Amino acid sequence: MDSVQGTLAVPVARRSIGSHVTRAFNAYGGPVFAVLFVVLLYGPLVLLAVFSFNDSIVFSLPWSGFTTKWYSEAFANDNLLMALRNSVIVASIVAPVSVVLGTLAGYAITRLRFRLRGPSAMLLAAPLVVPWLVIGISALIFFSQVQMALSWNTVVLMQIVVTFPLVTVLVSARLLRFERIQEEAAIDLGATQMQVIRYILLPHLIPSLAAAAILAFSWSFNNFEISFFVGGFDQLFPVWVYSTLRHASNLPIVNAIASLVSVTEVLLVYLAYLLITWRSGARSSKEKADTFIGSIR
Repeated sequence: MDSVQGTLAVPVARRSIGSHVTRAFNAYGGPVFAVLFVVLLYGPLVLLAVFSFNDSIVFSLPWSGFTTKWYSEAFANDNLLMALRNSVIVASIVAPVSVVLGTLAGYAITRLRFRLRGPSAMLLAAPLVVPWLVIGISALIFFSQVQMALSWNTVVLMQIVVTFPLVTVLVSARLLRFERIQEEAAIDLGATQMQVIRYILLPHLIPSLAAAAILAFSWSFNNFEISFFVGGFDQLFPVWVYSTLRHASNLPIVNAIASLVSVTEVLLVYLAYLLITWRSGARSSKEKADTFIGSIR
């Protein structure tokens, strides 16, 4: 009897379906998610660029032929060029001002102690959650009540209002992760508060400030709601796109210029990535990714 029992096979526990799914997700979930993310994010931009070379005003397949005439017509459009120039000028003013104001606000929130500090932080973050449509309409009513003419001045003012809180959030997040022991050590060694800011904090904030400047420029350049309601007769690029798309025949021109703008903005982000990773000394892909992500959060 003992010999018979010894020959009996011991049953092996089978893995459940859940365990197989978990192992498969751990092995392939990351790459699959990355591919889906890239497709959803850049797929529309690729389609936009592809159809900008289609010799037809119809946005559908099959192609009618390859052409670059839409780009030629875009660069020959004086209204488009003026709108692009206006938007670049406005964004070039809004971005640096927002970086300065956002950095000062972020430093005040994270380093200074004062009454109403919490409510002040909430008010600064409000433009990030309040729809820009509501802000644009409210600004239009306000400027109407104070009898202030709509122009570049009103656009720049309101875009700074909605943009510098973004810089504040980025700078605050960076400062909260910074070990204050370095600041305290510098003060113990006789450094003034300005010297601490200049030699300790600013070098640490440079990656975040670079990322914040690019994001602020992009937010200002692409801001339609504020530009539409308080821009007056000074046409900006988002408003030009909106007014041009009312006519279907202008769609290929919009595709062409939108493709160029999108490529330019992607290149700006890539240049920021190169600058931040080069300054940090990161070598591997993981180190570069961690450094770049850490600079904007």
